[in-house]
Amino acid sequence: MDEKKLDDLEGHEDDTRNGGHHTHNEHKEEHHRRKKGQKPTIDDLKKEIHMDEHLIPLEELLARLGTDAASGLSSEEAMRRLQRDGRNAITPPPQTPEIIKFAKNMLGGFSMLLWMGAILCFVAYGVQEASSQGGPLDNLFLGIVLVLVVFITGCFTYSQESKSARIMKSFLKLVPQRTYVMRNGKSKETRVERLVVGDIVDVKFGDRLPADIRIIKCSGFKVDNSSITGESEPQSRSPDSCHENPLESKNLAFYSTNAVEGTCIGVVIKTGDRTVMGRIAQLTGSIQEEKTTLAIEIDHFIMLISIFAVFIGIVFFVVAFVLGYSWLNAFIFLIGIIVANVPEGLLPTVTVCLTLTAQRMKAKNCLVRKLEAVETLGSTSVICSDKTGTLTENRMTVAHLWYEGTVHESNRDEDLSDPLRSRRPSSKSWDALARVMGLCNRAVFKENQEHIRIMDRLCNGDASESALLKCFELEVSSVSAFRVKYPKIFEVPFNSTNKYQLSIHQQPDEEGYLLVIKGAPERILDLSTSYLNKNGEEVPVNTEFIKHFNETYAQLGSLGERVLGFAHHVLDPERFPKGCEFDPSVIQRYLKELCFVGLIALIDPPRAAVPQAVAKCRSAGIKVIMVTGDHPLTAKAIGRKVGIISPGVRTVDEIPGADPFTPLSDPSDRPKGIVIHGAELAEMSDQKVDFILANYPEIIFARTSPTQKLRIVEGCQRAGLVVAVTGDGVNDAPALRKANIGIAMGITGSEVSKQAASMILLDDNFASIVTAVEEGRLVFDNLKKTIAYALTANIPELIPFLFYIIMNIPLPLGAIAIIIICVGTDIVPAISLAYEKAECDIMARPPRDQHKDRLASHTLIYQSYAQIGMLESAAGFLTYFVVMGENGFLPSKLVGIREQWDNDKLYVTDSYGQDWGYAERKQLEYMCYTAWFISIVVAQWADLMICRTRRNSFFEAGMSNPYFFFALLSETALAIFLAYFPGLSHIILFSGLRFEWLFVPFSFSLIIFVYDHFRKLFIRRYPGCWVERETLY
Repeated sequence: MDEKKLDDLEGHEDDTRNGGHHTHNEHKEEHHRRKKGQKPTIDDLKKEIHMDEHLIPLEELLARLGTDAASGLSSEEAMRRLQRDGRNAITPPPQTPEIIKFAKNMLGGFSMLLWMGAILCFVAYGVQEASSQGGPLDNLFLGIVLVLVVFITGCFTYSQESKSARIMKSFLKLVPQRTYVMRNGKSKETRVERLVVGDIVDVKFGDRLPADIRIIKCSGFKVDNSSITGESEPQSRSPDSCHENPLESKNLAFYSTNAVEGTCIGVVIKTGDRTVMGRIAQLTGSIQEEKTTLAIEIDHFIMLISIFAVFIGIVFFVVAFVLGYSWLNAFIFLIGIIVANVPEGLLPTVTVCLTLTAQRMKAKNCLVRKLEAVETLGSTSVICSDKTGTLTENRMTVAHLWYEGTVHESNRDEDLSDPLRSRRPSSKSWDALARVMGLCNRAVFKENQEHIRIMDRLCNGDASESALLKCFELEVSSVSAFRVKYPKIFEVPFNSTNKYQLSIHQQPDEEGYLLVIKGAPERILDLSTSYLNKNGEEVPVNTEFIKHFNETYAQLGSLGERVLGFAHHVLDPERFPKGCEFDPSVIQRYLKELCFVGLIALIDPPRAAVPQAVAKCRSAGIKVIMVTGDHPLTAKAIGRKVGIISPGVRTVDEIPGADPFTPLSDPSDRPKGIVIHGAELAEMSDQKVDFILANYPEIIFARTSPTQKLRIVEGCQRAGLVVAVTGDGVNDAPALRKANIGIAMGITGSEVSKQAASMILLDDNFASIVTAVEEGRLVFDNLKKTIAYALTANIPELIPFLFYIIMNIPLPLGAIAIIIICVGTDIVPAISLAYEKAECDIMARPPRDQHKDRLASHTLIYQSYAQIGMLESAAGFLTYFVVMGENGFLPSKLVGIREQWDNDKLYVTDSYGQDWGYAERKQLEYMCYTAWFISIVVAQWADLMICRTRRNSFFEAGMSNPYFFFALLSETALAIFLAYFPGLSHIILFSGLRFEWLFVPFSFSLIIFVYDHFRKLFIRRYPGCWVERETLY
């Protein structure tokens, strides 16, 4: 078939794939769906994978697929299938256009509240302009400022999230581009997307699997399934089926996994979206992301503010109408009151606070992709953590060695300045074990790493052999120099049939070749007739030795360690003279004369900081659940080491005859820990999953599939928990997307997992999550303080307008002054609260109750509006009356003169009989604007001080926040500049004040500070009292 014709088909896509992917019944369903042009539903994708391609005989499978193992497909048949099925590529999830992302930042959350305020301002201005009386430009100016605030803040948020997205692109790892396929009886290189079901492909070490394949034949073939199943160790493949579960069967290899060793020939059974990875990608794309807890809180806050604003507005609309105002003026008042309740400066303040926290978290190895996700971690009540690379170091390490009848711990301490400190004392048994460890090993160090610590060096070779290589280098000597002394003559690689690897070496000082072998301990013992005793002498294997061997093997296995057996044998120099050719079949006959030299146990060790981090989570009321694809024994061993299963806690599987679902009269009799195998989880109903999650505080899920991880997350959410999920593989993507916050691994994570997550762990360390949880809790506390501070100024901005309507007095505060307070003087102080330290150990308290502990609670509103806000209003009014009184207008004279005051054709007589023209009155009014503005600024000094803490005294906070003092200075400097700088009075309608007038608001600032100090003192001395219940936010 012409290559060009195949190229022309690359753009052709269809929603279906080959019917041979399924069993007979599933094929019918797929054919019916294809005819209707339907894609699998999310319920279809959530089901466990059911297939029989790995179970039926190979000849039957080849016949079903219409292919031949020797010659493959013809080019014509390949093209026909390509036309029918489309390319072998995963359909990318729909991408959100950048304009939509930008619009969401412009219209979501607080932005919508400000848009409503801006629209109301423009409506008010339009109504005034349309009326015969016309009107001032205040509403127009206020509307423009609100639009600018939304636009600038939206651009800032969009740029921050886009920056994280750009960082994401650097993690991109390309899928395989080309592969070798058998067509028309000839092997040819082709592009991966041209593969079809039934193709015979050739895969070798270093390749990525180009599709889901069934193994026809292989040689020492191993694949890294960690991205699909979560298994940390490379998995050997063979042509034989060994498990009904396709993910566990050794005769299948999956699309996008890596071939780490050997070669294989296989037949393609699934392509594109029908591959295991394709199903996971589709499932991930079908799941709706959960709304962040902060988004929920912001919606709740907006609802409260909106209800309050509309209620007050309607009340005073009716009052104004009753007082004789025209419906037009009453409507203008209604809009003015609603707009006065809009916290204009809160949107940029919250955005900057979240951004600052995100930057702090990035410095602590947590990259936040979505700003709102910053707080979600602080609300987290359960963390479903992967094991490999998150709880563990993601590198196999020698843990224990057994020789001379004793278990020895490996030495991982290293001092580059004195390498001899790491060397193990020499003995005949240890020397023999070390020699086999160094020689029967294909791993090598990469070049130019002499200056790097041995344990941190990169290797070429699989994880287990790399661990043995590092152990030899650390505890014996240079591997490369040692191997030079023992040149390799012959080698038999490991395979799943033999279960061992051997090599033959020339000895430096002795006659006869040295055969060294390692493999499954029971297999190596079967091949051994002798062993090395404590004196390093070869003695025959006896019953006592076998008993000791079995006990040690079981002991190391119970620790979750992978155990290897080691043996050697010096070949007869007469039978194998120097320079002879070695035949594997001949060598097999000599494998019954081995000398067993010892066991070495390997493990992916827990990260050093993880046990403390898990303990910190437990003290913070956060449940840590391990969800892994590894074996239950390994998972439980690591779980015990890191504290997910506490010391002394027995799991259900350790109690003979225990039933995890048996009702108990006394729940305390139930074991605290449980380990659930994926096969057991697959048989459980949702009710049983919910029972496990509710009744067992210490849980490990092992051998889980992607859909099972998703079920676990959904179960936690049904219980009302806020779920954080960690993951690095494609198999983790559905759970990452469904979780309240998904946390992907930055180093080992796949591109799919990173795109599904809200946060990326740059160092792959579980301990960094706990640090981020602290930051999340702190940002929630500080956002409360910020909102309390920002809302307080709403009341002294609203009250003047209400009195202007009801008492008919000259307006005490202009619209421009309100804007300056909200987006000028209050911004920096509000942001400074984001730098406050925690008042107590925030990781010693349980996660917040989402239904009770709200961002804007009734106590916060009451404290800000009814207490501090009213005191600030009193300060403003007293200063207003002082300024008016000293200029001739006593309070009694001010009531009822608004219409005369605003009429530019009339003179107004003050309390002392002086006539005031319109220009003179307006100059006095601007002086009142300034007096009220300065009063709010001075009162907000005290408000900033008291908002630094919610329970502690201001003096306990001390000098911990240097930005607090900068905020006070900047706020004061801006206020002085606006009030007294020449030339600004005609623009912002301010006028300078006499110095003695400033003492009035100072007194109120002191009252606010003293009042709040004693309020907090009362709360600390009498916990739970009515003062705490009604005023502690």
